[in-house]
Amino acid sequence: MGPAIATLHQKERAALGAIASALSLPSFEPGSVWLAGAGPGDPGLITILGLHAITNADVILYDALANPALLEFGRPGSELVYAGKRRGKPGVIQADISRTLVALARKGKRVLRLKGGDPFVFGRGGEEALALARASIPFRIVPGVTAGIGGLAYAGIPVTHRDTNHVVTFVTGHGADGNLPDVDWHALATGSPTLVFYMALAHADAIARKLVETGRNPDEPAAIVSDATSEKQVVRVTTLAQLGASARDSAAPAILVIGENVRLRDGLDWVGALSGQLLDPDPLKHDRFQRAS
Repeated sequence: MGPAIATLHQKERAALGAIASALSLPSFEPGSVWLAGAGPGDPGLITILGLHAITNADVILYDALANPALLEFGRPGSELVYAGKRRGKPGVIQADISRTLVALARKGKRVLRLKGGDPFVFGRGGEEALALARASIPFRIVPGVTAGIGGLAYAGIPVTHRDTNHVVTFVTGHGADGNLPDVDWHALATGSPTLVFYMALAHADAIARKLVETGRNPDEPAAIVSDATSEKQVVRVTTLAQLGASARDSAAPAILVIGENVRLRDGLDWVGALSGQLLDPDPLKHDRFQRAS
């Protein structure tokens, strides 16, 4: 790190310290662990409390989905430890991560576990927190923006909209064994107008097939949001019937969404609008239906 950047960070740290004081943010005590969500990709989506944790931690264990730019705000001398896991790639064993958190805290370190998204939404934050509880290590949970909400917002697809749905269901795309989870597919197909799947690219074909077999319309709109909220974000709009084919051309990490909400993207793709794309103010074609009646 060059002197200019170090000086800039000193000024930033002073400003962040003033904000923390003004908001009466909690002190990050030695010998404790904070499990914080880093958001889905855009570093600007980190919460103030999450950034406060980064600037005060002695050790930061970060995963593969935490934006590296956030680590630049670590205090001088802090230790960075990669503790990421990605499907199909070598990763750190979960039990080892939990043991490391306990061991570092017992050494009197301020330990931050920085996780992409939210630590309690299809992450392993609950397991890590329970390991800390068993070891009598004090901990704090710092929620983050989960990809199923933030990622869809950046894709111009609202999670809920009063003209399309009053219910949304979040589903993991694979179980602990890596296979399709054992869930009530009929209940999902018939009970929730909007379905949001995490970590589901590998099983998109099977998911679509099960939903259609249990009552879902194969022509229903669907979308895949890859690298959500990042500069590499790609959104593929498709149908439930074609979801598997679209998934084969999509990159991980990705969020899958199924429901009439997807139609709203034509009017709410604000990221596309920044590049000059014209938005449709009536994406659900209400005006057309009103004129026809």
